Amino acid sequence: MKITDPTVEVFLLISFLSLLPAILVMFTSFTRVVIVLSFLRQAIGVQTIPPNPVIIGLAIFLTLFIMSPTIDVITKDSINPYVDKQITMQEAFKRAEPPIKTFMLKQTRQKDIALFLNLAKEKTPKKPEELPIRVVVPAFAISELKTAFEIGFLIFLPFLIIDMVVSSILLSMGMLMLPPVLVSLPFKLLLFVLVDGWNLVVSSIVKSFI
Repeated sequence: MKITDPTVEVFLLISFLSLLPAILVMFTSFTRVVIVLSFLRQAIGVQTIPPNPVIIGLAIFLTLFIMSPTIDVITKDSINPYVDKQITMQEAFKRAEPPIKTFMLKQTRQKDIALFLNLAKEKTPKKPEELPIRVVVPAFAISELKTAFEIGFLIFLPFLIIDMVVSSILLSMGMLMLPPVLVSLPFKLLLFVLVDGWNLVVSSIVKSFI
């Protein structure tokens, strides 16, 4: 049975759709965005505001915005020709790989690529584009996690300072039974609103991919 058999193509298409959540997490900017937004919520100290659907929804649309140049290339070179029946599904996947790999390599540290090349016992290719996808994907994933944690650390600092100041004041006043978090929360919210925090955070996330 050939790969161009309609039955095989339908099976592959269904398999691809079932893997969309994993593709969203491992092949795009979604991981960094959602982790940074989660860090922001933890830093402010409101565990359920914004709620998870809002965090995930914002992360998805920011991901689409960040990935739009790559998506445009894939749509033009891979999806449209396949829909017009100019190429096979196998060729469509082959054409979609270079642009997504280019995006991933731009965000991946050489140290992480070297790690997985060593673990896979692969030789270093002459060109980055020749790296196997099984090396690029995990290297990209841990690079994204490191970058997200770095941004999260910077987000935590100003809120941590507010918590420390409030705790010191309450301690000096002998108000040991009053939770510092309860008192510092309004000040953290006020600071976040005054500096237009959502604008700054979203701008920083998007610019981190440029």
